[in-house]
Amino acid sequence: MNIKLLKAFVTLAEKGNYAEAASALSMTQPALTKQINLLESAINLRLFSRGRQGTQLTPGGAQLLPEARKVLKQSALFMQHAGLVAQGLEGKIAIGFGLSSFVYAPQSVARFGKLFPAINITLQDLPSSQQMQMLQQGELQIGFVRVPPPSPLEYLPLFEDRLVLITPESHSLTVEQWLAKHPLLRLQSGRGQGLNGQIDLFMHEQHYQARSEQYAADIHTLLAMVLAGLGVALLPQSIVHIAPSDLNIVQLKGRALRWQTGIAWDPRIEDGVRDKFIEMVRQESPAAGK
Repeated sequence: MNIKLLKAFVTLAEKGNYAEAASALSMTQPALTKQINLLESAINLRLFSRGRQGTQLTPGGAQLLPEARKVLKQSALFMQHAGLVAQGLEGKIAIGFGLSSFVYAPQSVARFGKLFPAINITLQDLPSSQQMQMLQQGELQIGFVRVPPPSPLEYLPLFEDRLVLITPESHSLTVEQWLAKHPLLRLQSGRGQGLNGQIDLFMHEQHYQARSEQYAADIHTLLAMVLAGLGVALLPQSIVHIAPSDLNIVQLKGRALRWQTGIAWDPRIEDGVRDKFIEMVRQESPAAGK
């Protein structure tokens, strides 16, 4: 249905006069007459009759008027909503994050939610490799991942992370002695693929060997195992503040300790809400501007 025809119908019904209705619609009377005729032909129903009291609705026109007003209101609401979506002020965004962004990502989401309360935000804890796949499939709009990601994804670097050794207690042991004395606790490969790869690089660089290895499904379980004295763990420094205060943090040396974390997205997919999030991060993070 042509919205202009409905607007002509409603305006004429409210004014009760072709001259006043045409003036309100910024058109000539013949143009208004043509629109009313077109609408009547389309619905096969006469809407107005002319009499001494001016232009009056027919019974059929009076019955259709409330529905026409409802359609016009819905159309106006749709256009308003479409405008907000086009500006990135309404909509939804799915965001992934991993181990290194365990704290940074939720904090960024919280700030974004305050800036744009009408946007529905979903945050998922996912490995970087899975995030990159979901970004290209349109299932995620933003991923907090190790950077740089593979093409065609674009990214902004946010911060550098590094490995530290988490031990159950403080002793004057060397890293090599800790690894010889306790099992090395690691995340399962499906959950900690990137972290495990970094650990392997570090162990190879330093010629370290673990006495044995045990695996946990998530970071909280792994930290609990260290706290219980079941082993030691090599973890990102960015998450150490969630570790129990009883645990000991050992700083490490080496070239294979560090990696960059940032946000990634697929530029082939247009998304105003995502672009708002990227702009917020760009403005807040000094590293993102480099």
